[in-house]
Amino acid sequence: MHTISASALRIAPRRAASASVAIAIAALALPGAIIAQTARDTANAPKIRLVVQITVDQFRGDYIDRYASQYAGGLAYLAKHGAFFTNATHDHAVTETAPGHATLWSGRYPSHTGIARNAAGVQDPQSPLLNGGRSGSASPFRFRGSALFDWIRSDNQWSKALSVSRKDRGAILPVGRAHQNVYWYGQDGNFTTSTYYRDTLPSWVQAFNARNMTMPVLTALWEPLLPASAYTEVDSVPVESSGKDFMFPHKLPADTKKALEDIVELPWMDEFTAAMALEGVNAMKLGLGVGTDVLAVSFSATDAVGHRYGPDSKEMHDQLLRLDKTLGKFFDSLFVMRDSNTVIMALSADHGMQPYPSLHFPGADPKRGTATYRPLLDSTRRKLVAMGVEAADIDFESGMLVLEKTKLRDKRINVDSVVRSLQSSFGELDGIQSVYRTEELPALAASGNVIARRWLHAIPTDIDAVLAISLKPYYYWAPGASATHGSPNQMDAWVPIVFAGAPFKAGRYPNEVHTVDIAPTIAAALGVSPFEAVDGNILTQALRNPPAKTVPTETSKPKK
Repeated sequence: MHTISASALRIAPRRAASASVAIAIAALALPGAIIAQTARDTANAPKIRLVVQITVDQFRGDYIDRYASQYAGGLAYLAKHGAFFTNATHDHAVTETAPGHATLWSGRYPSHTGIARNAAGVQDPQSPLLNGGRSGSASPFRFRGSALFDWIRSDNQWSKALSVSRKDRGAILPVGRAHQNVYWYGQDGNFTTSTYYRDTLPSWVQAFNARNMTMPVLTALWEPLLPASAYTEVDSVPVESSGKDFMFPHKLPADTKKALEDIVELPWMDEFTAAMALEGVNAMKLGLGVGTDVLAVSFSATDAVGHRYGPDSKEMHDQLLRLDKTLGKFFDSLFVMRDSNTVIMALSADHGMQPYPSLHFPGADPKRGTATYRPLLDSTRRKLVAMGVEAADIDFESGMLVLEKTKLRDKRINVDSVVRSLQSSFGELDGIQSVYRTEELPALAASGNVIARRWLHAIPTDIDAVLAISLKPYYYWAPGASATHGSPNQMDAWVPIVFAGAPFKAGRYPNEVHTVDIAPTIAAALGVSPFEAVDGNILTQALRNPPAKTVPTETSKPKK
């Protein structure tokens, strides 16, 4: 099997100049006032020079422990040396990629970031891709407020950020609206960005793309990394991969264009992402400046493998082993390039995952474990169209039903009557756990209803969401051939949180925490403060020197 070698992921370290030499060099080009500021900043330079934000797309909370005996790389390192919170969840309902990435590194729920669902995430026709990439126009224009990097740069104007992912939303949202170095895979063999960030790709990105790292593996086979005895999963499971190519080995299509698109579904995509990130660390000299820099890396192959083969497949098992190996090479290379004492890391996930319903529920009915909603919505649309309302004025995604109420009222339609009728009809479908009107959510959440609380955290007040509809655990919305996520249920919401580095106390922490706690905890470790209220709390038990003061939160804001 052809794989990318460790040397391909490793970038030769460069000897860092001393602080005095760095200032002397800078002084040749900087005006006096800036020289003085640079000297002051250097004198007060933070001990931590690089924050590494790691997001593993669709990395469920049990995945670190599930194959721990077989890990020997990055996941093993984090489990041993990190502060590992084993009972962490996204405390919002729509557990999808865009809301998760926006929440992880901002400390705020989707109700406050404005990134409530994938369909209204980073898509932006005003920000086309550079060099004709095929992954679509994108920017963070919908993102509201600030993220961790903003707080860091507010403390030191010289701080820089690099964010890399296979997905546009995985690269964009971890740094909020910041105009920094943000790159993602263009589905054509190259990493790209959009005009929101720059007009041309920098020379180091062009050079990286010119290496054509994807080409050698286009004809390679994905085979299990370990001997067959190391896997307990059955390989022959026809429900996987829509009944096609569901057994090892796997290969890409012969057509190069299609192969460059489909390579995102193979473990090698994570290796390319890691190599791109390391190239950027070297080229941008991240972690060597006078401020604290940020490297955000979102690994997406686990999500692609999970959707295609399911969370309990042999393919997922092998992907996690390969992720562990890729992270190990990534950490090794990073710590050759930078002093590990000056680096802190945090790892989490944008969402979890549930198994295929057909594998969870007994029987032979192909529709078992699914809730069919389209006939109900189609019928409602037809009725609204007959009353003069456009069909597009009703929208449904991951249980959030959006109705443009103003347009209905303009046609003298009783909105409350329509909503209550839909609430009743949805409640009669198989697999439905609850159907809440959005105005019910605050009281239900206050009473201790976790599902209602997660919906309350999921919906911005300016979205015309009228119903919050939740499936029973292990149910999927039908139709759909891929394994998926998106519900407020625990398996979709459960993710790991791990911090590593000098400010943190290694160990396992079983108390319930939420992903909004990550950003304020890192901020506390760095001694910086959010400059707006956040939804999370500082996880003081993981810090060697916890701060005396807590960060401002939404609940601590003064009442008007």
